[in-house]
Amino acid sequence: MRIAERIVERRGWIAVAWLVGAVLLLPRARSVEQVLDVSASVEGSESDAVKRLLEGPLRSQYAQFAVLVVGGVGSPARPAGAEVLRRITDRLADDPAISATFSWLDNQDTLFVAPSGRGTFIIAGLSASAGPPDRVVPRLRAATRELQRSLATAWPALTLRWTGEIPLNVDMRAASSADVAHAERRALPLTALLLFVAFGAIAAGLIPVVSGALAIALALGAAAVAARIWPLSILLQSVVTMLGLGLGIDYGLLMVSRFREARAGGQSPKDAAETAARHAGHTILLSAAAVAIGFVVLLTVPLNEIRAIAAGGLLVVLTSALVATTLLPGILAWLGAKVDWGRFRRRSMEQSTQRWRRLGELVTTHPWTALIAGIIPLALLATQSARLTIGLPRGDWLPLSLESTQALADLRTMGRSNIIQGVRIAVEFPTSTPIRRSAGWNALARFTDTLAADARVERVRSIIGVARAAGMGRTALAVLPDDATQGLVDSAGTRALIELFPAESLGAQQLVEFARQLRHDGPTLLGVEGARILVGGLPAFNADYSDAAAGRFPAVVGLVLAGTLMALFAGTRSVLIPLKAVALNLLSVAAAFGALTLVFQEGIGSQLFGIAEPLGAVFSTLPVIVFCIVFGLSMDYEVFLITRVLEARRSGLSDRRSIVEAVATTGHVITSAAGIMLVVFAAFTLGNFLFIKMLGFALAVAVLVDATIVRMVIGPALLQLAGRWNWWPGRRG
Repeated sequence: MRIAERIVERRGWIAVAWLVGAVLLLPRARSVEQVLDVSASVEGSESDAVKRLLEGPLRSQYAQFAVLVVGGVGSPARPAGAEVLRRITDRLADDPAISATFSWLDNQDTLFVAPSGRGTFIIAGLSASAGPPDRVVPRLRAATRELQRSLATAWPALTLRWTGEIPLNVDMRAASSADVAHAERRALPLTALLLFVAFGAIAAGLIPVVSGALAIALALGAAAVAARIWPLSILLQSVVTMLGLGLGIDYGLLMVSRFREARAGGQSPKDAAETAARHAGHTILLSAAAVAIGFVVLLTVPLNEIRAIAAGGLLVVLTSALVATTLLPGILAWLGAKVDWGRFRRRSMEQSTQRWRRLGELVTTHPWTALIAGIIPLALLATQSARLTIGLPRGDWLPLSLESTQALADLRTMGRSNIIQGVRIAVEFPTSTPIRRSAGWNALARFTDTLAADARVERVRSIIGVARAAGMGRTALAVLPDDATQGLVDSAGTRALIELFPAESLGAQQLVEFARQLRHDGPTLLGVEGARILVGGLPAFNADYSDAAAGRFPAVVGLVLAGTLMALFAGTRSVLIPLKAVALNLLSVAAAFGALTLVFQEGIGSQLFGIAEPLGAVFSTLPVIVFCIVFGLSMDYEVFLITRVLEARRSGLSDRRSIVEAVATTGHVITSAAGIMLVVFAAFTLGNFLFIKMLGFALAVAVLVDATIVRMVIGPALLQLAGRWNWWPGRRG
């Protein structure tokens, strides 16, 4: 008995197995947000090494920190401002999540005084034992809200808002989760409506929707289990939902379409289910393998967020394909004629098939005309991808509804927004030249003074500055108490920390370039043979993040291309068809990048997506993620078309008639599937999270051009022009 027959014959046992899996995983899917990580990291990076030094040998109480922005009060240099600041810091000192605080009360530096004379800020070190950030930040906010209420009588205009790298990460990931929920609510009704129209029946339209929803829930449940063993970013949730709504519904659509086609040919429900499982199941599994290749390759990128996206993508591809190929055939066999329940339109499939057959006839009759007419507009759009700039987008693109964003705006009003962009330089001296000796001390002093003289630096904090403020030199290391030197120099005197607070005028990308320059020039400026300089902090992290993503891009492209070629060769036994498919996929990807360049980077039509001005760049991780996902999704439609061409040829049709028949039978399915994905991806462009907005837009453009011009016009034209060479070296039969 073949696999398709076994699936249908044993559909009862298969349904029970899926029921058990649902009972085990669905409850975990509801709590997936609680186990997913909100922080970002670059494994083995220089910024990560600095962080480990601050948590280890340098023992800094500010290894992780947040900034509490105090607004609505006067300058801390005045008695009233100092009083409210003291009340706040006393309350923070009682919180076990906070290891230390640093403010005007500790160092009467004008850095803590806003030029306007209104407001100040407190740097709060976060205890390593406090727990994960997504639990610590809400607890701190609850405490400061209570404190604000208690101080409201004396200071009615007082505002207390948390910001910094950690609160921003927590808020952005929370915004991402909210966007996912909103996108689901937008996409599901429209998707169901599209399916009702496509099938002309309510039951047939509902089955793919339920299939996709089940695949998403099972994938999230499995991710919740995996996240307890392997830390996964909360971005996984967005990708699982986005792709699950697209792939899960598309695979269900293909299975239901093939079942109804077999039923229309006179087969019994059981035989029709076996036919659908055999033909559509093979197509779905080949398509899923092509999509999975990109996510497997993404696992090689050393960024926890990208690896979470890869893990989520693999899980949802697996669950979508398995639900469609094992559960749906049995359900369809049980339903039989009931699959057409709620039918409100007759002869829709026949009419649609005839329309697509006419297109197939037109393209295969005039292949050169179709090829040129299809390629020219896409090539023009694809050429814009050469101008794509990788980096941090400029402007105020963070959602204004977030507390951390509002606090950042308060800091900007004070002229102190770069407080959260501090650069941390860890200097490691050789044992022959420790800081406790004059040569090491003098080298560190010269290096500190050089940094302080840089126009890009607002303030420098180091052991040199602490010693000078106390009127001492190198003897300060032996005289000053531990709390004055902790985190600035280690006990052995071979490591020191220098903190730079950048000038307010520097933008995010300028800060990244500054961090890169410090890494390049730092050893020369220090001038100590054998010494090592490590640059950390948020700008350095952004540099590491960008370099990790961009540096892996060529390798990712190569691996995806090789894997796709091998998968298609195994499925088609052809050399030319995989090469053609890969070339067309590259065209779709380039068109998506070109549209991304024009809309988000250059600002043409960006107002439609809530972007007030050109962003000048796109996130460094976006190209590699878009490439892998688009390449897999584009292969979906290629597989749908080619498998029907092969089936037609095996039935005895000529090459041309096979192409026409494939276009006629798959055109309706491909455009319906693409319409569903387009709705899903477009729903994600309406959220507040810019990264997901860009991702949804790029995927929507890629699917639109791929399912229409590329697969329905350019692809069939190329197949017709290649003729019998399409199938070399395989047999024609």
